[in-house]
Amino acid sequence: MTIRKRALPRGWYPGSAEECNAQIDEFLRGFNSPDGTWRGGIVPHAGWFFSGKASARVMSAIAASGTPDRVVVYGGHLQDGSDPIAYTEDWWDTPLGPQPMDAQLVSGLISSGDVAAAARMFADNTVEIQLPIVRRLFKDIPIVAIHSPGGSGAIRLGETVSRLLEEKGLSAVYIGSADLTHYGPNYGFVPKGVGAEAVRWVKEENDRVLIDHALAMDPESLLREARTRHNTCSAGPIASVIASVARHGVKSGTLLEYYTSYDVIPDSSFVGYAGIVY
Repeated sequence: MTIRKRALPRGWYPGSAEECNAQIDEFLRGFNSPDGTWRGGIVPHAGWFFSGKASARVMSAIAASGTPDRVVVYGGHLQDGSDPIAYTEDWWDTPLGPQPMDAQLVSGLISSGDVAAAARMFADNTVEIQLPIVRRLFKDIPIVAIHSPGGSGAIRLGETVSRLLEEKGLSAVYIGSADLTHYGPNYGFVPKGVGAEAVRWVKEENDRVLIDHALAMDPESLLREARTRHNTCSAGPIASVIASVARHGVKSGTLLEYYTSYDVIPDSSFVGYAGIVY
């Protein structure tokens, strides 16, 4: 049995079960899950200090609407044209205990040539930061963790994974990990300068375009706008979730949370975060 160890330092998320549970409790304080049978969602992936609230609330809504056989987590930070990368271990270590992974299903994807195996030393925040929340809210349900490419391959990946699970008779929910506009001098992206107008533009225009495409479940437009407007670091996971849930008859999404790191700590450089359920 193989286990993937934690790679991110404690600044990303807490180091103990007690601290994780306390923070998740705080994120969910006062939150009431909307009615519905939710098949998937989009969550951000900054450190929990910034993005944990949106992630916990999306996953709480999904978990409250039913118990799936698998949780698929689509990670990001891959370029257009890259091969999807899947984690092959049997377990992933978290502060809340080892999270089971469906290594057999991933092995099937790899042997079919649809995805490549993630290197044992590969480290990325987009999947790992979600796992303690998955562990808390979905108990011992095995996960399938795959990084989606930034182009049309993300749509094919979402369809392939959903179809394979259906063929195996397994129900699933799908989580896509994506932050929105990275704005400011730290990111080399300042088309509106700095200050109040820049914050307004990011919230009301640049992020809003991507959110609207995500809610309308239009992955082609979303991928195109992401390339031209630079309004997400990870369009692939969003497109993969849309493709996966569309196979189950889902027609649109619901925005649960939207805010930016500027709302948490005002700064000339900031990032947008959206929490969406399908």
